Amino acid sequence: MYEAPKQNDALGTTNRGNPCESGLCTLCSSECKGKCETWLSSLLGRKLLYPRDFGQTTAGSANGGAEGVGYYSLRIQGYAYGAKGLTERLSTSADDRIFPNVDISTTFGRDVKTTCRLPIMTGALGSTFIAAKYWDAFAVGAALCGFPIVIGENVVGVDKAAVIDNGRVTSSPELDRRIDIFKRYYDGYGAIIIQMNVEDTHNGVAEYLIDKYGDDLIIELKWGQGAKCIGGEIQVSDIDYACFLKARGYLVDPDPTDPAVRTAFQRGAITSFARHSRLGATDLSSAAQVRESFMDEVARLRALGFRRISLKTGSYGMEALAMAIRFAADARLDLLTIDGSGGGTGMSPWNMMDHWGVPSLPLHAKARDYCEILRARGITPPDISLAGGLAREDHVFKALALGAPFTRLVCMGRAPMIPGFLGSNIEGVLRPERRAAVNGNWDTLPATVKSIGETPESIFAGWEAVRSKVGEAEMARVPFGAVAMYGYADKLACGLQQFMAGARKFSLDEISREDLMSANHETAQVTGIPHMIEAQEEQAMAVLNA
Repeated sequence: MYEAPKQNDALGTTNRGNPCESGLCTLCSSECKGKCETWLSSLLGRKLLYPRDFGQTTAGSANGGAEGVGYYSLRIQGYAYGAKGLTERLSTSADDRIFPNVDISTTFGRDVKTTCRLPIMTGALGSTFIAAKYWDAFAVGAALCGFPIVIGENVVGVDKAAVIDNGRVTSSPELDRRIDIFKRYYDGYGAIIIQMNVEDTHNGVAEYLIDKYGDDLIIELKWGQGAKCIGGEIQVSDIDYACFLKARGYLVDPDPTDPAVRTAFQRGAITSFARHSRLGATDLSSAAQVRESFMDEVARLRALGFRRISLKTGSYGMEALAMAIRFAADARLDLLTIDGSGGGTGMSPWNMMDHWGVPSLPLHAKARDYCEILRARGITPPDISLAGGLAREDHVFKALALGAPFTRLVCMGRAPMIPGFLGSNIEGVLRPERRAAVNGNWDTLPATVKSIGETPESIFAGWEAVRSKVGEAEMARVPFGAVAMYGYADKLACGLQQFMAGARKFSLDEISREDLMSANHETAQVTGIPHMIEAQEEQAMAVLNA
């Protein structure tokens, strides 16, 4: 079984807890003082692509091979000649065919195209309190970087200030806040996607959005996610709030209105309550019925006025994967996000996270196969976003190549939240009057930050780029967490450009499965990607036998 290293001496990074394949700790704390790769790249940006202490050290790869199946067991091809995907802006001179000229912008959508500066999007940031607390950093960062951000399920339902009359929301300050902060910095790249589950549909969230915001938004239907096979959860420690959520129609466990539970809470034996969403499609018993219900819901949303609709599905088995792809194609959806097990969450039963569903790599490989089957039949597959434990630039390249030509985006859940936490903690120290507003957790800068700098201008590699973008006056309003996200995104963008240049691909549309190799035969069997000593064997024989 693959175990991610806890330290990377070359980069000078270390994990506080047990690292996942993504390089993030299994339990990522908003208070963390560093310094995993994502944490440190939020400050240093593209500098973290390279080994530390240049001029005093040399570096050697720590990846001598791979056993098992995962994104770690794929390797990226490099080529000794050629350049594909060039545009008229690049001449035939090698002086122009350099990695900064690689175009990593992407588009997705069936009839209405959405353009993104780089091929990533956030996971769904919904009713978990950590999403609400750091939303400004996440949303402003996504808007400045030009990639989509997703408002997850249940935001209306958990909003104490939301007004729901006769089963229909008429006011939701929290949902409005999340939309408005993104729109303030939106400049035509990326998008804001609003997710709906069973409760959101019952509460009339779609109707509320179309009436207030028109069709500027993308509405997303939710079938599931990679972290769990039941509906979304949050945990609350206030028994009155737990009763409020039960009155709103949620399942709350244990029941806060049960006298025995209330007594146990008063005595400290019970300290929190879990709020659960309903399972979808419990009244349906066949794929045909699911299709009919799904198509009816898409038709209803289009009749309301939504021109862009997406679907999020989880790591179910092959039938559900096939249904998601085929139904999304038939409904002409704009995007399908496929989240494999190994994906993150703000709240999920832990052993469910570890023991249910199909892991990301085999699920994503099969999704590409199913898309190819539809295309061979003359059916246009949906544009795909792949999710589930992805955080680095090599992950982005591998996911795009594995799902080529159908994958348009890579969905990252926990990783882009880290710069939001980190920047907010730094802002709380350097702007103490803002500490409560930004939910800063620190009283002083830790040594891990002081070793970089002690002012915003010296700490954040992305500071001047953001200031140049928004102007000096607006810079006072930009959360430090958004600046940190800009640095992290810049590192991903530059690293992706370098991998693409090495593969001689100067635009995303040129990336293909042939740009990957399997590091072991088990991975080759699962993905259909040839083993590294078998890849390009035919071309090699042609050279030798010429």
